[in-house]
Amino acid sequence: MSEALLDIAGLRVTFAGGTAAVRGTAIAVNRGETHCLVGESGCGKSVSALAVMNLLARGASRSADRLRFAGEDLLSLSDTGMARLRGNRMAMIFQEPMTSLNPAYTVGSQMTEVHRRHKGSSRQVATDRAAEMLARVGITAPGMRLGQFPHQLSGGLRQRVMIAMALMCDPELLIADEPTTALDVTVQAQILRLLAGLQRDLGLAVLLITHDLGIVARVADRVSVMYAGEVVESARTNDLFARPQHPYTRGLLDCVPVPGKIRPGEPLGSIPGVVPRVRAGFQGCGFRDRCAFAMPECAAEVPRHAAGEAHDYLCRLAADWSGLRGAA
Repeated sequence: MSEALLDIAGLRVTFAGGTAAVRGTAIAVNRGETHCLVGESGCGKSVSALAVMNLLARGASRSADRLRFAGEDLLSLSDTGMARLRGNRMAMIFQEPMTSLNPAYTVGSQMTEVHRRHKGSSRQVATDRAAEMLARVGITAPGMRLGQFPHQLSGGLRQRVMIAMALMCDPELLIADEPTTALDVTVQAQILRLLAGLQRDLGLAVLLITHDLGIVARVADRVSVMYAGEVVESARTNDLFARPQHPYTRGLLDCVPVPGKIRPGEPLGSIPGVVPRVRAGFQGCGFRDRCAFAMPECAAEVPRHAAGEAHDYLCRLAADWSGLRGAA
């Protein structure tokens, strides 16, 4: 098997004050693959992505056993070296387009800056490229939009501008943090088709952060479920939906209404409690206070099990829960 384009092992992020936002995360994204990272807000998904891009807030520290992109060690790169990669070979679509775009500059000036800096293109070439990318993400009259400021665009248009900007330099890896949140269902489908087309044409790898399990089922090749700073389960998409092993994964899937199984007016599944704020030095399963199968041993180090080919999970329950499913 060829080396993963993005290879993460033992990623840890700690904020000032001792909060352990990411605790030993491991993710591998192959070329041409869509790898979805799912979980509730506060589980560490966005922080993991920002750690890869070296865009963490001041006061945060990161470390990893392995953090490599296309065989290159990201931990050893200088700020200049990372700046050469960001926006060029690896790009990120941020969750909040209004705060990600500079309100003092036009859309065109912000988009062309990326291409001119990394590709050394002329202003005209960069402008033509920007107009082309705006059109590809479904924005009409792209020439006019290039001359507008972010506050003159709707939330959906700003999100599409962010997507177009991330794709300006044909990156090898695209990290997309909730890229369709501000879009209606029709435009959401257009964006997902666009990303799928780019993957076919360019061999683009996508790390997609989302809460929407419907999107995961449609676009993901592989899924990693994150909770309290850890990847608690990782599997191919079909296998994860058919045989969820971690109680948290099962809980997430139970929250999704299934036609024919959930009658009108019947309450949906839910997971009691909230994601804990984990501090450095925390041991054991982060889900134990919300888990129906928690046992005293869950406060100790939790083993990782294999549940089939390319399917593993972090839990004390044996594979397939040894008949405990009916007790959930």
